[in-house]
Amino acid sequence: MEFILASASPRRRELIKLIDENAVILPADIEEVCNAEIYPENTAEYFACQKAKHVSRLHPNSIVLGADTVVIIDGEILGKPKDEADAFNMLKKLSNKTHEVITGCCLCFGEKSYSFSVTSSVTFFALKDEEIKAYIETKEPFDKAGAYGIQGKGCLLVKEIRGDFNNIVGLPVSALKRHLEIFMRMI
Repeated sequence: MEFILASASPRRRELIKLIDENAVILPADIEEVCNAEIYPENTAEYFACQKAKHVSRLHPNSIVLGADTVVIIDGEILGKPKDEADAFNMLKKLSNKTHEVITGCCLCFGEKSYSFSVTSSVTFFALKDEEIKAYIETKEPFDKAGAYGIQGKGCLLVKEIRGDFNNIVGLPVSALKRHLEIFMRMI
């Protein structure tokens, strides 16, 4: 049975190979618009389901995985920065604080779906403005929620993590493997 990852994330593409070497990559072509009625903690799972269901309608005989990751600090979702000023402001908010990284996953096969989320905590060192600017100059922050990539130079900003490292990167593969086994018994 074909297994499809409905994501354009290069990090997810790498991580999914730990579960299925032959996974097909078909990014969901949907617009991610926040729904004001959804709690920030549920946003990642909501978007993951939107992506998975969209691709599943096109490939009903395949197992489709949608995933989305959000960074939340003080109840605010930090998405991907729009520009250098936005990245600077995000990293300044994260400085010397702990934030949550939530990855939502949704598995679909035909009309059946199953979703879950994994939360990890990340604490940043107190960052100097020069340190933030130097990191922004690497261009690494611009395609990542919260304006940092823990798997790259962004790891130099991190004091402590609690939870699944791969979840922070963008796909909680150990939890996903177990949830996939549950889902396979459901279909």
